[in-house]
Parts: sequence; structure tokens; C-alpha cells
Amino acid sequence: MAGGDAICPFSDCNRTISGDEIKRQGQEGKLGDQLYAVVYKRQIVAKTKTGKNKIKWVRGYRAPQSRDYDQSQISKMLAEKLPEWEAGDVVPSEQYPDNTNDDRPRQYGMPLWRDMFSPRQLLVHGTGVEVFKELFDRDNKEGSMSDVRRAAYVYLSFCVDKLTTFNSRSSRWISQREVVANLFERHDFAVKWSYGEMAVMVEGLGHDWAVEATRKALQELVHMVAGGKRGDMLDSVAGVSGSITVQNGSGASMPHIADRSVDAVVMDPPYGANVMYAELSDFFYVWLKRTAGLVVPELFTRRLADKEAEAVANKAHFKGQKGAARLADDDYRMKMEGIFSECRRVLKDDGIMTVMFTHKETGAWDALALSLMDAGFIITASWPVNTEFSASLHIKDKAAANSTIFLVCRPREDAQGETMYWEDVEPEVARAVRARVGEFQQAGIQGVDLYLASFGPALEAFSRHWPLTRGTPAPEPKKKRRTQGDMFEEFDPYAVRPEDALNAARREVKAWRLAQLASAKAQADMDGPTAFYVLAWDAFKAVSFPYDEALRLARAVGVDLEAQVIGRLAEKKAAEIKLWDSATRVAKGAVGPADGSRGMIDALHHAAHVMRTRGAEAAQEMLEQAGVAKEDEFKVAMEALLEVLPPSKTFSGIDADKAVKPAADDFDALEKLRRIAYEGEIGEPQQLELYRELMAAE
Repeated sequence: MAGGDAICPFSDCNRTISGDEIKRQGQEGKLGDQLYAVVYKRQIVAKTKTGKNKIKWVRGYRAPQSRDYDQSQISKMLAEKLPEWEAGDVVPSEQYPDNTNDDRPRQYGMPLWRDMFSPRQLLVHGTGVEVFKELFDRDNKEGSMSDVRRAAYVYLSFCVDKLTTFNSRSSRWISQREVVANLFERHDFAVKWSYGEMAVMVEGLGHDWAVEATRKALQELVHMVAGGKRGDMLDSVAGVSGSITVQNGSGASMPHIADRSVDAVVMDPPYGANVMYAELSDFFYVWLKRTAGLVVPELFTRRLADKEAEAVANKAHFKGQKGAARLADDDYRMKMEGIFSECRRVLKDDGIMTVMFTHKETGAWDALALSLMDAGFIITASWPVNTEFSASLHIKDKAAANSTIFLVCRPREDAQGETMYWEDVEPEVARAVRARVGEFQQAGIQGVDLYLASFGPALEAFSRHWPLTRGTPAPEPKKKRRTQGDMFEEFDPYAVRPEDALNAARREVKAWRLAQLASAKAQADMDGPTAFYVLAWDAFKAVSFPYDEALRLARAVGVDLEAQVIGRLAEKKAAEIKLWDSATRVAKGAVGPADGSRGMIDALHHAAHVMRTRGAEAAQEMLEQAGVAKEDEFKVAMEALLEVLPPSKTFSGIDADKAVKPAADDFDALEKLRRIAYEGEIGEPQQLELYRELMAAE
């Protein structure tokens, strides 16, 4: 499979089957399953360090055998049970919604939620729900349904639900760990053309595994609030007693909580359009309503989860309307403002609210900050904390944020009397960022996270003076394409938004990083196109990143994205920008003059390409003829680029991922050139020392 199309695996065929044809066959029920491999475990005798024998289980793989092909038997059993289950509402009969951001299940022939499971998987899950209902009904009839037992049934429903997420047609096999993955390792319903199926009857797997995993999670939650020494900051209040009340409701309406009665609010809100939680939760909801819904039916009165009240920027709610994306953003901001306003009502005047937020796009930060300030809060501190697991597929190989920014907010006092101007506040914002960026970097924050961390101190300074206006009107920004939805929004040249502070923060981090990437051996300023290319690799550490973020970076370094970057240094693919390496630029005829007159990145890419194709002597000769071999600006650019490009295996000992391999080849060429021609003038890239330490540790 590639790009939605399929290629026949047989060498004498290699026929391409279009994605549209695959979807058509899927919707006609013609996409089947074929067993590809069977995973098994076997015992071996291994030796310990002391030479003793130790029994060890290892996994092996074998081709399917005739006894493994039991599809006809499974299908027959399911066909016999399905009418009974449908009548008893045991398995989901709900249709997958058509007004959604991800309609791939429908496109590939899964119109019902139960279609996301193979016959064997559906038989397993249906049997689990059936047994759950039988046990629950028996306890009810016998009068033995105590509060504790009811709670146990709720936890048991979690076990049934957990098994569905690890045993569906969208659960892939993780070859590195040799386990089945959770369906939601990505925040979507991506189709898995090869999926893993759990052998639920094996001891320790299936419901055994789900019950144990749920028990462990519950035990950890209890431990978090239990007495006794825990080994963290809550030990200081270990002797304090109290009670915990969990309530299910909207954060925008908390009538059960009195005004100014709460000491602290801790919130991890939705991140704009990042994740459509309610759409994803339907997968769980349709099973939970058939298990937990027996215990607490008041929580499962809807056919599917509530999408309308959710505070996310969901374009599906505005499908067919002009400016759907803008309408979705406005809806998100208004809902978050309502939630923050309710938090302001219940919070004491000396109370505190901590808001966790992580999003690489400035627009989401702008909406969140505006909602906070309009609700009556001021941001008094900010702390970046590394929270994301880098192996997660929703951030792997992407220009994604690994850190969450904790914004500390307090109720604002009465609004100031005099008007404050952005021109007076902007220097204060810049100073706030400069004062913290070194601290963030020393703490190990880098890449796009360093820019995001700087948003905190920028918003601290900005929110102290809100609301703001401009003393001098701002020029109307150029739009890449004016939509009909934009025509309803009039540009205000005097308006100031949190995004202005975020752009100022980005400029400060840009200057900070450029000063670090190139030593003080040369005083030449780096030109705009070269600075863009270097900082894009430095910030995003990926070939592709969002167009909107590229546009903001271009503004920070003073280049025109459409005229000086796209078609020269990179290409635009949908809503992404994809950087080109030297070979791609040469093949497309996109490299400027070798003398660097259009940007020193051109001289570097000429040098890398010649080095890769004709060798060091030819590369040195080319640079001499272009007149840049001894130029300080060229040396500064080379030094900076070698600090941000992904290193090649030659120098790091680690194979570069396929996506960044061409860029790593450029690193290989330029580092070899540096060692041959500039050893005494340009130091070794500092990042190589980190790789040596990593290899030594291993």
C-alpha cells in the first residue's frame, strides 16, 4: 500500500489498484482477511551471569497451517449468535457517523461500529458482554448487588472495553516490541492493512490480561491519593485527611460549586483541533453503554457521545458553511472562554489556576490565551515539562511538541484605567523571553519545544497589560488566498492579539539560536533564506512541518515564504512544507548561484552535491571559483547547518530514518569537506559529541 493505492505483490503482476477501487470493493463487502503469520512462544534454557540455567520464553513466528484456518467455523458461530445478540443489544448496532473529521471506516466498508472487528474479534467481545450481562442480571435477581459490587462491575466494564482497543482491525503488530498495539496509538481511525489479533484463550492474554491491566491502573490511582510515604512532593501533606468527589459534567456550568470557594483549579484542556476526543470516544461508548450502562444508565442516555458541547475546533460542525475552519476556531475560543469564566467565578480571589497546554501551532495558543484573558485571568508564571512519549505515532517522525507548558494563572484585579500600547509592551515581552530562554535550553528543552517554552514568559508579560491597542496601525498582512469566509472578518489595523507576543517570542529565540549555532569567529550576518533553512531544521527536526508555522518562521527571519522558500528550498504539499536536500534541489533546478548571492544555503548545497557526486577536490575547486571558499559568511552558514542536519551513520554510528536520509547525506558530505578544508577554522559539530556519549553508554 502506498498513498491509498495498492500494488500487487507478485513480481509477474505488479499491477496498481487505485484507492477508489479499493474503497468501492470495501463498501461492497469484498475486502477480506488472510492469516499471514502465527506468533508463538517457546521455552529455552539460558545461562545467568553466574552460569546457572534459567528458563526463558522467547517468541517465534511460523507460517499458517491448515489447522489455523478456522474462519468458516468462526463465521458460522457468529452467524448463529448475531440475531440473538442484536435482539438483546449485546453488540453495537450504531452506525458510524457521517458528519465527522475521519470517515475512513465508512469509506472502506465499515458502516457500523461493530464492523471495525473481524468475525473472531467480534465473537470474543460479544461473548464478553454477554457474560457480563448474565452476571449482572444474576446478582440483581439474587439481591446481592451492593454498592461495592456495583463499583466492581464498572471496573469490569473497563476491562471489556480495554480489550476491544487491543483486539480490532485497527490494532497493528509492533514488530520491535512484539506486541499488539493500542488502536489509539494515533488519534484517528487509520486503516491498518496488516493488523494483529490477540489469542484471547492463551493464559495471561485476552480477558486475563485486560483485568490485570485494569487492576494495576486502579491500584496506581489509589496509591496516588492514599496515605503513607509516596516519595514525591505530596508527602508534605500526607497527614492531611479529606475526601475526593468525582463529578461528571461541563466545565462551563458548575452550579453545585459556590462563588469564590475554590483554592485551586488544575486543567488540561483540549488543544484546538489537535484531537477530536468525542469522535474517538464513540469507539468506547458503544461498548460501555452495554456494560457500564447497566450500572449507571444515567450516563449513557445518548446514542453516541456528545459532540456539540465539546470544546474543540471541529470543522465537521460547520461542514458546508463558508469559512468552516475560522468558524471552528471561533467556536473553540468561545467555549474555552465560557469554561475559564466559570473557573473564575468559583476561584477565590487569591486562588490559582494551572492550565496545561501543548500545541506547535501559534493559532491554538492565540485562542487559548485570548480566552484566558477575556475570562479575567492574568498569566503569572509558566513552566515547560517534558510529557510526550517520543515513540508515540501521533508525534513520531513529525514536527511535534514533546513538552507541555504549564501556565500559572491568577484572577485579574480591576482593569487598568489608561490605555496601554503594544509598542510600549513589546520590548518587555522580548526581555521576558531573553531572560528565560537560556534556562529552558539548559534544562534540555530544544527544537520546536524551545519556541513553545518561550510562549509562556511572553504571555506572562503580555497578559499583565491586557487589553492593548496599537499606537501605529499595522499593515494588512498578505493572504495566500482570500476565502469567502474571510470577507466577513474585517481587518483592524489597531488590534493586538496574543499572537503578536508569540511572534515577538519567536524572533527572540531565533536570534538566540543563530548566535549559538555559529560561533563568534565570523561577524557576518546570516542571510534570510539560509537562516530559514537552518532554523527550520533546528526547530522542527523533521523534513515536513505545518505551512502556517513555516510562514511564521519566515516572518521571523525576514523572508517571503512563497517567493524565497517554496520552489527554491522546499515544496508545499497540502498543509505541509517539505524541505529539499541538495540533490533534490539540483534535480529540480532550484539551486541559486554558487556564489551565494541569493543565499549562502545555495553555496552550501552546491558544495554538498559536488562533494557527493565528484569528491572533495572538485567541491573545493567549485567554491574557489565561486569566490566563497574563504568568505566568513560561508563558514558561519556551514557551521550552523552542520549543527542542525541529521548526522549520517558515518559520524553518528546510527542509521538515519528513511525520511531524513537525503539530509543526512548532505551532512556526510559537508562534514567530510569541513575536515578536509576547514579543520582549523570550523570546529566539529557539537551534536556529534552527544552521539559519541550515546554510543559509549550503550
